[in-house]
Amino acid sequence: MPVDYLRTLTAPERTRRTNLHLGLSLAFVAGATNAGGFLAVKEYTSHMTGVVSSMADDLALGRLDLVVDWFTSLLAFLLGAATSAILINWARRRASRHEYALPLLIEATLLLAFGVLGAMHHYIGTSMGITVALLCYVMGLQNAMITKVSNAEIRTTHVTGLVTDIGIELGKMLYWNASAESEAQPLVRANKERLLVHLGLVLSFFVGGVIGALGFKHVGYVSTVPLALVLALLASVQFLPLRR
Repeated sequence: MPVDYLRTLTAPERTRRTNLHLGLSLAFVAGATNAGGFLAVKEYTSHMTGVVSSMADDLALGRLDLVVDWFTSLLAFLLGAATSAILINWARRRASRHEYALPLLIEATLLLAFGVLGAMHHYIGTSMGITVALLCYVMGLQNAMITKVSNAEIRTTHVTGLVTDIGIELGKMLYWNASAESEAQPLVRANKERLLVHLGLVLSFFVGGVIGALGFKHVGYVSTVPLALVLALLASVQFLPLRR
């Protein structure tokens, strides 16, 4: 049943399969949010490496107003990750089945808030800095959640790390073992399962990015609604009563 399948994605009981399927879903959402958000606010809100580098550059150039904006984005991402950890650990301590559903519901709500703030920007004068910080908070929230779900095996917003891992496994695959295996010198072997997982996550992020960018280009901030609904659907089934 579809409901039973969706319930497994955010259930406390984890398998490699459910971790992967949840990771692919969230990578798609992250890609769409990141690409669509860039068209909206001209910044990539999941790229903390770029944020820290930009903050250093602007500090060196004396552009202190931009330094404050970058620091706010970094702090928002950090607080999002901390919020996710607090919610998950709070639910675990109480043996709740909602430990992964709660961060997703908050993420869905904040994505809708981003859409409303962006759409109303010209009418209510919403600061773009607040909008950027909101998206950074959402990305931190999501990345911390999937990191805890998968015991740090899967990340959905950190494509740099994913591509690095793909390169490592490709290097192992191309490596020529000149000698036979021994206890002291085991053969170099690629982890093909790990390689496929990371390729799938990057592809899912890319497809989400294309769809998110097209959605924002053609319908604007309304494109956040389907993303929020996907997250709400993933989370809400965990609140339904279990069938006996």
